[in-house]
Amino acid sequence: MDCPLCKNPMVVLELDCVETDYCTDCGGIWLDAGELEMLFADSAQAGELVSSFKPAEGIAEKPCRCPICLKKMQKIIASSGDKPVIIDRCPKEHGLWFDRGELSQILAKGTFDKERKVIKLLTEMFNQNGNEENNGN
Repeated sequence: MDCPLCKNPMVVLELDCVETDYCTDCGGIWLDAGELEMLFADSAQAGELVSSFKPAEGIAEKPCRCPICLKKMQKIIASSGDKPVIIDRCPKEHGLWFDRGELSQILAKGTFDKERKVIKLLTEMFNQNGNEENNGN
């Protein structure tokens, strides 16, 4: 699968039976439908997070295309506050795209991962050089 942002091939990383697509060039993460639930190992927590997503209006950021169906993805406010986190969601619900650091930012701001299980899992998967956990860009 090619990265929706930089168009380079992504690698599949697996940990604890969760596969994610990761771009080694830009640090983005693609989660197929259902993988967020698998990360949480709790569909209620994942559902709470997804239901908090709101459509983003008037975003200047160029939309990228779903790596599965190639449709333009929707910009979604995944975390509000002083600095909202805007992610991309496939209109056909194939999955979610997180630019470098966005998934960790969302989880760090919310109350969805109180025991930090997902943050620890992401750190193990992506933190070869502090990229996902600590970058925040």
